[in-house]
Amino acid sequence: MKTLPIYRFALAIACLCVVSSVHGDEPATGQDGKSEWIQLFNGKNLDGWTPKIRHHAVGENYGNTFRVEDGLLKVRYDESAYPTFDERFGHLFYNKPFSHYRLRVVYRFVGDQVKGGPGWATRNSGLMLHGEDPKMMTIDQDFPTSIEVQLLGGNGKDERTTLNLCTPGTNVVMNGKLFLPHCTSSSSKTYHGEQWVTAEVEVRGSKLVRHLIDGETVLEYTQPQLDDRDAHAAMLADKQGGNLLDQGTISLQSESHPCDFRSVELMILDE
Repeated sequence: MKTLPIYRFALAIACLCVVSSVHGDEPATGQDGKSEWIQLFNGKNLDGWTPKIRHHAVGENYGNTFRVEDGLLKVRYDESAYPTFDERFGHLFYNKPFSHYRLRVVYRFVGDQVKGGPGWATRNSGLMLHGEDPKMMTIDQDFPTSIEVQLLGGNGKDERTTLNLCTPGTNVVMNGKLFLPHCTSSSSKTYHGEQWVTAEVEVRGSKLVRHLIDGETVLEYTQPQLDDRDAHAAMLADKQGGNLLDQGTISLQSESHPCDFRSVELMILDE
């Protein structure tokens, strides 16, 4: 075997490191060494994502509810599959959990709510964070145990904030106290019509979650945790050895109103 000169050997090792970084699981970094935005949605298909729709098995995209058309990730309810909504709440899970990150999505609501959708779900979707593995969900479970960043659209006349907080099977600490209400509103303005909205969430494990819109914080809280009052959440707490949620899945909702996601991107943060 011919021996490489030392400088050629070093160059070869450096090239291998670059290839490993590009094709591995580590976040992309810029020339300044800082993390860059990772595109979770590739604009072409649902590679890297897994659907779970109520009453259906994990991985079954019932009725082609989640689809990619014209470069958009769309949530749709074709009449052939949804003559009525029948509480078939769905979630599209990214296949990798995260802990410390910034999540940024550009979304809009379009068209009319499917027949049979609950009134509160009109122009309603969400970003489910620190969620459970969809394989842990029961076949008839409506929402994954998670922290929900609720996305809401206005009806054209009334005020309705977006980036609210809901807590299926969870609780948080707010203003130094355990916060038990299921939902609470943010301080955002109302976004009417079919306009695109850019929403961002900063997540720092179990220490802090911050909702931002147009660069301004509209809600924040700490210590996301499983709720012992919920039997499924209590089972998950036993399995992970505690209540605090330091990491978990990210999923997008289907809650009976058509919506589009133009981009879904994530930046890894230092712990």
